[in-house]
Amino acid sequence: MTECELNDPVTIDPLALAPEDRAWVEATLDTLSVEGKVGQLFALSSIGDDLAEISRHCALGVGGIHRFPGHDLKAAWEATRAAIQGSRIPPLISGDIEGGTVSQAFATAVPNQMGLAACADEDLSRRISAIVLREARRQGFNWTFSPVVDINRNFRNPVVGTRSYGSDMATILREAGIMTEVLQAGGIATCAKHWPGDGIDDRDQHLVTSVNGLSMDAWHASFGEIYRTMFAKGVMSVMSAHIALPAAFPADAGAGRFVPASVSKRLNLELLRGELGFKGLIVSDATPMGGLTGWQERAEAVPAVIENGCDMFLFSPDPGGDYRHMMDGLRRGALSEQRLEDAVRMILTLKARLGLHRMALDEWVPPLEEGTTRLSTPESEAVAAEANARAITLVKDTQDLLPLDPARHRRVVLLAEEGWNFISGALPRSLDVFCEDMRQAGFDLRMYDAETPPAPEDTDLVVYLIGQEATASLSHIYLDWTALHGGARKAMKRFSREIPTLMISLGQPYYLYDAPDVRTYINGYSALPSVQSALVERLLGKAPFTGVSPVDPFCGEEQLRY
Repeated sequence: MTECELNDPVTIDPLALAPEDRAWVEATLDTLSVEGKVGQLFALSSIGDDLAEISRHCALGVGGIHRFPGHDLKAAWEATRAAIQGSRIPPLISGDIEGGTVSQAFATAVPNQMGLAACADEDLSRRISAIVLREARRQGFNWTFSPVVDINRNFRNPVVGTRSYGSDMATILREAGIMTEVLQAGGIATCAKHWPGDGIDDRDQHLVTSVNGLSMDAWHASFGEIYRTMFAKGVMSVMSAHIALPAAFPADAGAGRFVPASVSKRLNLELLRGELGFKGLIVSDATPMGGLTGWQERAEAVPAVIENGCDMFLFSPDPGGDYRHMMDGLRRGALSEQRLEDAVRMILTLKARLGLHRMALDEWVPPLEEGTTRLSTPESEAVAAEANARAITLVKDTQDLLPLDPARHRRVVLLAEEGWNFISGALPRSLDVFCEDMRQAGFDLRMYDAETPPAPEDTDLVVYLIGQEATASLSHIYLDWTALHGGARKAMKRFSREIPTLMISLGQPYYLYDAPDVRTYINGYSALPSVQSALVERLLGKAPFTGVSPVDPFCGEEQLRY
């Protein structure tokens, strides 16, 4: 691709409207007061299924409500319908539909993005996307903050990891393109994130303003190409993150080179819209995040998000206070009337593009069938189980440990870390399925006891089982040997030269970096129950390992290969 081609703007308009829909947008815009327009700028979170919270959001006249439903389908159904019925203008109902243990308790537990990429099967990806579409539409979603199109280059980045499709651009574009095509054809807008690109820094923008440190040539050849390709595929929205791209600014700009994209005119209006030609909606990343709150005081940041190119303002620790900050910013000129008008027009345009203004309530959120407790079907569960199983990747077995045999490896000591997830409403985390299946297979499985550590005379196999997927506020990825072994001095002990040792990650794919002595290592990408069952089958040799790693699990270190 030539430099000219890299810089040619994409001309596709993903939000192009028929004349009658455009007329609805303009007529609706004309009916809104200034206060009503300001309300439309906000997409606020709904934690659990709190009807009082939803009522407060609707009273502000917000443009969107982001749902973190709880584990009860009826309560979730009622809350979403309340959000729609309580809104004068049809709201955008968004969600973080990324799979893995972020999946909802009453929906099909599909792989996370990295697990799906490890299957390396376009048809399977389409079938998974079709399941996501059907179940998300039934819950009333019309907007998903996915796909994640970040490039997972820095293996120490804690928040990209399993939420990404990996480090290979072709894989990212294939998988993100499939998801966008399937979901948008079915009426759910997708959102490419996190502009201008995460996965280069090893820090988390939830905690600090992180930095994409690529040169502009390198950025155009990587993230720039990814976003241009997504625009050509018609992605309807982009999430502007609290990530800096200093190479886009003059060398003498000082601290200004490290402005978060979410409040950067240069990155949103000039680069994203101007140079790359994006014509869809730009939403900020969550505004309570440290990458924004550490950059600018709240009263300045709130209007700056919209003035500098975002069309929607995501989340708030104090919705009423942020609404007042936005109104005050408009009065004192920190937010221009033109940017307010342009942003609200874009929000209404996305709603019209999705046909929300023509949608009856029962079409939007179908009636809840009597006795229904789950959205999933046996067919969707079977497809998800197939994908979760096929993703499991044998990274190495240089000691020829596999397959396991209860006769040779009967006495097993398990050191387990279940992990946790930042997302409200995520599935409970447990490694119980693995433990039960191992016992059913004939293994004498006991949990590690720091006071009586395993020894060759009482242990045939040591298994480390780590369940931590990528999530916000982890800070760093590493094996916490002190926690695993029960003390700082015990952390120094290694069993692998005296007892056969197996390490399994049901989450982040990079733990070999902290365990170079481990000679048999497996990545499963998530701790979903179907992954755990399929893992035991493969450990016993009853099914082959088929996963293809979407990243370098050896972290560029030859030492880890042996």
